[in-house]
Amino acid sequence: MTSPLPGWRQTPVGPAALLWLAVVAVALASRPVLPVDETRYLAVAWEMWSRGDFVLPVLNGEAYSHKPPLLFWIIHAGWVVFGVNEWWPRLVAPLFGLGALFLTAALGRRLWPERRAVASTAPLILMASGFWALFTTLTMFDMILAFFALLGLLGVLDVWRHGGWRGWAVLGVAIGFGFLTKGPAIALHVLPVALLAPLWGGRLEGTGAGRKGWVGWYGGILLALVLGLAMALAWAVPAGVKGGAAFRDAIFWGQSAGRIVDSFAHGRPWWWYLATTPPLLVPLIAWPGLWRSVARRPVGLGDGGLRICLCWFGAAFLAFSAISGKQLHYLLPIFPALALALARVLAASGEETSSAHRDLAVPGGMVALVGVAILAVGIGAPRLDLPSWANSLAPGWALIAVAAGVVAAVVASAGLLARLATLALLSCALVVTVHMVARPALTAVADLSPLSLRLGAWEGEGRPLAHYGKYHGQFHFLGRLTKPLAIIGDGEVAEWVRRNPQGKIVTYHRRVPGRAQPDFVQPFRAMTIGVWDAALVATDLDLVKRPK
Repeated sequence: MTSPLPGWRQTPVGPAALLWLAVVAVALASRPVLPVDETRYLAVAWEMWSRGDFVLPVLNGEAYSHKPPLLFWIIHAGWVVFGVNEWWPRLVAPLFGLGALFLTAALGRRLWPERRAVASTAPLILMASGFWALFTTLTMFDMILAFFALLGLLGVLDVWRHGGWRGWAVLGVAIGFGFLTKGPAIALHVLPVALLAPLWGGRLEGTGAGRKGWVGWYGGILLALVLGLAMALAWAVPAGVKGGAAFRDAIFWGQSAGRIVDSFAHGRPWWWYLATTPPLLVPLIAWPGLWRSVARRPVGLGDGGLRICLCWFGAAFLAFSAISGKQLHYLLPIFPALALALARVLAASGEETSSAHRDLAVPGGMVALVGVAILAVGIGAPRLDLPSWANSLAPGWALIAVAAGVVAAVVASAGLLARLATLALLSCALVVTVHMVARPALTAVADLSPLSLRLGAWEGEGRPLAHYGKYHGQFHFLGRLTKPLAIIGDGEVAEWVRRNPQGKIVTYHRRVPGRAQPDFVQPFRAMTIGVWDAALVATDLDLVKRPK
């Protein structure tokens, strides 16, 4: 039986993979674990590990219902092999991003087996989108979700072309792991394509004897969905029993229907994605060759592969637009659909033999101007009314973007693959530039390691620790804390310091009160974190009040 992942060994993903390696290596070397998202996810993994509980995600001693456990489990697997470290957790999501490049190319080969250029160019189109290139370096869930969405769609196409049970099993496993990655969002990426098979099935190139009646087709979808749900429930049921009623309500309702009806965070209007998506495609979107190809309309809607991409992208985009809670990175799993559609259009448009070899002057000039702007801001920061952290930028690194943009603008690029590789290089040059320019500033105002290690030392001495106001777990992994921080507010400070005279309280200030000295001070974003001795706070409760 044909593998549901056809031709992946022969897929030319090398240029995109090399660019992935470059941006990930620079990110890991230059950037600390970023609060509050990255530090939060590492904290959950650490607390599960330190408690020896691999069923119930925990943050600061409380059940954590916002994300399922797959990312945390993969982190644990790496820690079993390599020991507890920081580099492995930060590499997990990027590795899935690399896998997504390979699966995108494999899907291109399956959709258009006679047009190998699609498989070559689609991964480069992904890396030519600055947002994808940036987020492939971050410890988030969306790259993992993109990987399983691609895997599920490969399973769907395998069934359509070759029949059998293997494709449905692949789809079911992809749905299950998708649920365990980010809840029911996986359904928006794979089910519309499978359910809308009558719109695309008969129009695929080289269609085989995959479909044997619609009853069997939709029955297979149902069985795959049951398999995926069974995988998710195998974790959710025991976790719900452990986590209690509030946790059960959150994972079975709050992260699915509750988010759709009324998001608890990131609520934005329905048109928000329409307004914000185009800039995410810079510098690709600034390339005239792309627009030339689209204007020629070399591929009609009768193309089955293009219909699949439209079903995938359109259904998910509309669904996410209708849902109240919106974040830009929610769209990352549908970027491969857009990349494949654009790769198909470009492959059929004649861009391969276009004589406009210097049309990269527009995106190249744009990247060069961005580099010049960064350089100017960095040099002029001391004389401008900018936050204090801007004075610690390293603007000289902006010359990377300037040089890449100038070279792209003036050097002729023959062939579609070369031009897309240059666009991907421009995108990655921007990502590298941002990391290197911001490196000293991020170290100064976003690296919480010094404070976290100090808190770990105090915990080791047996001192109680408290956090004034909401806590996101930002110190637990970096400081290897094993006990929860007490969360206190205005009315609880006096009682806590009375009961814990040897304790320490973490709080945030726009300006540290000059009438006393904290035990530890660290800049954080536009504020300052102060750690106060409980005995001192007992004499002046206003020392720890957070700014309004």
